[in-house]
Amino acid sequence: MCGITGIFDTQGSGEVSSELLHRMNETQFHRGPDEGGLHLEPGVGLGHRRLSIIDLSTGQQPLFNEDGSVVVVFNGEIYNFQELVPQLEALGHTFRTHSDTEVIVHAWEAWGEACVGRFRGMFAFALWDRKQETLFVVRDRFGVKPLYYTFLDTGEFIFGSELKSLMVHPCMTRDIDPLAVEEYFAYGYVPEPRTIFKRVYKLPPGFTLTLKRGQARALPKQYWDMPFMPVAVKDEAGAIDELVERMKESIRLRMIADVPLGAFLSGGVDSSAVVAMMATQSKTPVNTCSIGFDDPAYNEVEFAQQVADRYHTQHHVETVAADDFSLVDKLAEVYDEPYADSSALPTYRVCELARKHVKVALSGDGGDEHFAGYRRYRWFRYEERMRAVMPLMLRRPLFGTLGKLYPKADWAPKVFRAKTTFEALARDTVEGYFHGVSLLSDAQRRQLFSPSFKRELQGYQAVEVLRRHAAVAPTDDPLSLVQYLDMKTYLVGDILTKVDRASMAHALEVREPLLDHELMGWVSGLPVDLKLRGTEGKYLLKKAMEPYLPHDVLYRKKMGFAVPLEAWFRGPLAATIRNVVLGERLASTGLFNQGYLRQVVEAHQSGRRDYSVVLWTVLMFDAFLGQVLGMDETERQAA
Repeated sequence: MCGITGIFDTQGSGEVSSELLHRMNETQFHRGPDEGGLHLEPGVGLGHRRLSIIDLSTGQQPLFNEDGSVVVVFNGEIYNFQELVPQLEALGHTFRTHSDTEVIVHAWEAWGEACVGRFRGMFAFALWDRKQETLFVVRDRFGVKPLYYTFLDTGEFIFGSELKSLMVHPCMTRDIDPLAVEEYFAYGYVPEPRTIFKRVYKLPPGFTLTLKRGQARALPKQYWDMPFMPVAVKDEAGAIDELVERMKESIRLRMIADVPLGAFLSGGVDSSAVVAMMATQSKTPVNTCSIGFDDPAYNEVEFAQQVADRYHTQHHVETVAADDFSLVDKLAEVYDEPYADSSALPTYRVCELARKHVKVALSGDGGDEHFAGYRRYRWFRYEERMRAVMPLMLRRPLFGTLGKLYPKADWAPKVFRAKTTFEALARDTVEGYFHGVSLLSDAQRRQLFSPSFKRELQGYQAVEVLRRHAAVAPTDDPLSLVQYLDMKTYLVGDILTKVDRASMAHALEVREPLLDHELMGWVSGLPVDLKLRGTEGKYLLKKAMEPYLPHDVLYRKKMGFAVPLEAWFRGPLAATIRNVVLGERLASTGLFNQGYLRQVVEAHQSGRRDYSVVLWTVLMFDAFLGQVLGMDETERQAA
């Protein structure tokens, strides 16, 4: 795992400042503390920070082809590089290293832009071909590895693994994008391809960007999408056997490393399945890491211990106190953009723990999206069946009225929260799902934003993110559709962003075997009844793991990786949250309705309502203003 950055003069061959490129590169030192390298030539500068995982002695970057005309900076892993080497040698290419990075430059020479289709792994890279005067920029199929970019008024194209590397450039403007603010307060992150800043973008997963010197600015081009092609399944037993073999292969590929390797073990189905498959293929005990909580409502360590005991792993556990909120200010610095998933706190801690023992850790990320593990999928299917009974033109007025009249009952079990269900039934499929996953509802965002900011939005609503993806979804099945929407938004914008930044903050490489594109391409085509059967999510995965994992691990209620925000904001952080939410910094932006913010704080701290999600989302936006934009508390300028 590494950090990459660069500058490309799209119009000419002006001199690139080595001092500027060095500073851009060093902002990502944490991503690759082992080595750093720069390459400069007229109009081009490439920077790399290295975390040495494979070929420790000769895998330095930037890395070149035989005659030095092609150079690459690369973040990630090409897991099938050992298969590609003999193919490329047969075409006449000579390898000087044993690293997966060198495969990229020769594959480009052999296959051009199509080379990326042959790579199996997680990657973001930028390749410069001097002879063709072409810069080729790529991001992996699921977006495991990040890549930010912008075109400057100077004619330069700059990019980096993290937004902070771009912000070093003096010509990068920091104007906040109002549409990104609307999206952030709906999703808790800014979905691809937008960033919090105007004119700065994330390259979407499964896309490339090809820039030729002197030619018109190109647009990203998609090279892969989740297929959802139906898979022939003779019987359930056959599907179980094939799933186990495919998982073993994916995990075996990700166990290749020249440094200590282990796994996260939360005690949930996905991480436990990964550990079980690792243990069956490892000659030595697997290193496993778990974070526990001193609050039993959030603690899963007993289930992780069951798996660790079964496979005799080298198990490492640390307990996080329920009042461990010392990282709140750190998060904005780590994530660069507003980011409101509070599980980033324990994720940071488990990465910190893992790095004490290993340099590479496997995770179970992706299992919920692909195997339909989230509880919201069950509720969505229930709501979708009700939508099918009555056309939207009748549902919208009927259930819309019921939704307005029914009292809010956040405190009640979900089955009794009819207000949310009525509101979802008054919407179409995409709107209904958006309503279910939004952190702040449409009504809350309308109250949160100031009149002037709402005018600036010009009617834009964050649901358009899902509509854009739904319009090109490769499936008509409702459950598969919302899984696809999560893969395009929540998985990449929230889950993978969280893990990448938290792990890289500790120079830890995390690999996600459940995001192998060949494995998950096959899973996507399975009948939906093998993913969500009745109320049982991850049906086939759980059945496949029954010989490998305890029943309690497979079939207990899902807990998640949460922190006690509600109690924090009424207890130890009560004064902090009041001072932040009602403070000068947020007021100075002109984005918010100060009366509504005061109402939310008072209602939460009095115990009348649980507004912890709203308060945390606002708190993280304020942290972004202070830590990333450097706004002083007394500053009166608009953001």
